Amino acid sequence: MSEKYLNELHKEYSQWNKDLGFYADELATFNHRLEEIITSNTKTEVTSQVEHFQNQFIRQKEVIDILKHDLNAEEAKLVANVKANNVATDHRKTEENLKLVDQYETFKKIFTELKEEFTQFAAKVM
Repeated sequence: MSEKYLNELHKEYSQWNKDLGFYADELATFNHRLEEIITSNTKTEVTSQVEHFQNQFIRQKEVIDILKHDLNAEEAKLVANVKANNVATDHRKTEENLKLVDQYETFKKIFTELKEEFTQFAAKVM
């Protein structure tokens, strides 16, 4: 069990939401790059790799949506906590959702690995 100040959690969740928006934008850019690759290169080994990346990008977009939903739920809990007792909210702690922290950190690791793999693939076929 881990506890953090309410305002700390709010700042952390806000930053995560911004980061997830950035990751979603990156996925859109990657998808655009895939379109360029497939139109300029129709070799079988390239098209199978393009399909692999398309599937991975779809999955990562799903994970981003799930994380955003879960972050919004955690934010709602913080708001409810403050509304229930709005005295000294900047000095009060609450339990941190360690499962969500783990999910977010795992997403970042997988996304970074996927980005590196895709960048290498794109450089090779372009």
